[in-house]
Amino acid sequence: MSASDQSGDHAADLLRLDEFLPYRLSVASNIVSETIAATYRSHFGLTIPEWRLVAVVAEGAGLTQRDIVTRTRMDKVTVSRSARALVDRGLLLRRARSEDRRSHELVLTDAGEDLHQRIGAQARAIERAIFGRFDPEELAGFDSMLRRVNDAALALLEGEG
Repeated sequence: MSASDQSGDHAADLLRLDEFLPYRLSVASNIVSETIAATYRSHFGLTIPEWRLVAVVAEGAGLTQRDIVTRTRMDKVTVSRSARALVDRGLLLRRARSEDRRSHELVLTDAGEDLHQRIGAQARAIERAIFGRFDPEELAGFDSMLRRVNDAALALLEGEG
């Protein structure tokens, strides 16, 4: 192999963040989250993890903190702190599960349900402001690709890739 072939291979392996799709995806995700967080913080006094807990519990009442960690990919400490803060604010209720009294499930209180409804409208408005610039076909392709990226990354994480 010639020196030029080796340098060509080496150049292909150099990491340039602006050309590294995982990095760009992470940055875009962070910018979108920051945009949303500003609204949730200013209008509702919630952090992003707290809002995610409200939304996930609203969609699947009776989830344990472990269930939430699995669904959201947030770490256990973040979920625990957020749940405690929401319980303290009267937005979530922690109750013993009927099938295992040592385990607790989280459910929204009436105030939590009301907050979820109000935030939902704001969340959809932000979504329209960000993604309204794209054609429906582009968004469908983007959604499909995100799902496939998730599946591929999970397969690698779980040792199936």
